[in-house]
Amino acid sequence: MKQICAAFSAALFLLVSGAAVLADDVTLKSRDGAIELSGTLLGFDGEFYRVETQYGELTVDGSGVLCEGPGCPSLTDFVAELSISGSSTIGDVLMPALVEGFALQSGLKAERVKIDDTHFEYVLSAPDSASPVGRFQFRVSSTDEGFADLLADEADLVMALREIREGELALAAEVGLGQLDDVNRSRVLALDAMTVIVSPTNPVAAVSVSDLSRILAGEIDNWRTLGGADAPISIHLRDAQSGIAQAVEDRVLRQAGRSLIAEVTRHATNTALALAVARDQLSLGVASFSEIGNSKPLALTGPCGFELRANRLTIKTEDYPLTAPMFLYIPARRLPKLGRDFLAYTRTAPAQIITRRAGFVDQAPEEIALNAQGDRFANAIRVAEGEADLTALKRMVDTLAPLRRLSTSFRFEAGAARLDAQSRSNVQQLAHAIEAGVYDGRQLVFVGFSDGEGPADGNLRIAQQRAQAVKQAIEAAVETSDLSQVQLSTDAFGEAMPMACDDTSWGRQVNRRVEVWVR
Repeated sequence: MKQICAAFSAALFLLVSGAAVLADDVTLKSRDGAIELSGTLLGFDGEFYRVETQYGELTVDGSGVLCEGPGCPSLTDFVAELSISGSSTIGDVLMPALVEGFALQSGLKAERVKIDDTHFEYVLSAPDSASPVGRFQFRVSSTDEGFADLLADEADLVMALREIREGELALAAEVGLGQLDDVNRSRVLALDAMTVIVSPTNPVAAVSVSDLSRILAGEIDNWRTLGGADAPISIHLRDAQSGIAQAVEDRVLRQAGRSLIAEVTRHATNTALALAVARDQLSLGVASFSEIGNSKPLALTGPCGFELRANRLTIKTEDYPLTAPMFLYIPARRLPKLGRDFLAYTRTAPAQIITRRAGFVDQAPEEIALNAQGDRFANAIRVAEGEADLTALKRMVDTLAPLRRLSTSFRFEAGAARLDAQSRSNVQQLAHAIEAGVYDGRQLVFVGFSDGEGPADGNLRIAQQRAQAVKQAIEAAVETSDLSQVQLSTDAFGEAMPMACDDTSWGRQVNRRVEVWVR
């Protein structure tokens, strides 16, 4: 707010000093009429004006000025407008369910109005009034189109099934939308996963992530290599603009230094993709976990013997390595109060229930008892070598036995000390829970783990540093709570409990994590 006031004061000083005034559609005057600021109205949220002036874009508190000109909004009949664009996977089902839940909780009625095949809007109004208080306008297309609309100033929020890319980040910063990979510029609405699917009649039951990348690159083109029939593999993916298809290229192919072959059958919807794969015994697809239909999902495996299957819990904990967060990107722009209230609602417990009912994996933390994690501990025993490893395992069991694991996990960007996008959202989610008193009187232990590359003592030290970094991020994010009500501590066990094989970058990334355990 200080920056806004400073900018406005600087603009007014220039005006008083005789600077030329833009001949545009609004003029904001101080209530004593002594100073004024003219420009093009970019938006009004019921409280603040956003105006493009000769001094740049300024945000001005409406309570201190009078608005004159043809562009001035009505202060008494203000309708909050929010434009949302992007992924059809998010926009077709999840967002409408959340908007309707928000309206119900807010005491409003929500009427859905179809505009065309890709556009619709929700008109929000009081139950006893025909006058709307808000319009949430949707364009349902693809993650690519969502970011394009944001950069063209045709959307306020972006629905994305992948992280924002470097080129989009740079363009967003250039046009004044802020640094969209900052902590508060995105949030995870729900979780999905990239699921490898085949026909139910296909005898293959598992595939390694390394082999998956080779299949998509055309290096493996016969089912015989995977233990199936002597027949060619037919690859099916979503359309090239889809966030789930782009996530496959970003996280499976590029990390392996490979490129997608041209001979791929593309599908406009997840339903069409799953149906085509289910009908063709020789096909393999990568689909959204929420929409695999009658196809058969494959487990992800590796040479160490671990198997990871996509299910609600492994996706929520991010133990499944191909988790696909469903992002909502929020530019550095003041939204109408109704829009801000909706964003706050998406983090609430009722919103998490709606997310589950819509068929997606929600963000509500769950507590998992030690005896429900037998597979993880069995895998840890399987790969333990020597007395030192067994001693570390014993200390881990002794330490964690009285605690329960939270489903919230934290991971870091590849080759960096910075939390990845999903984990940055998890920081905010856990911080809000602490502020709400959910963990008052309890102990939260941030437990660091590493991959198995390098000396064990070095891995243990790095795991401890990561656990400390997450604890500090949580402490920094908790703004309105007395942290004396909850005990935060750290511990680390290095490479003692791997979740995946260390033979690939994906496996090592899964193993490098910070878990939260609660007493």
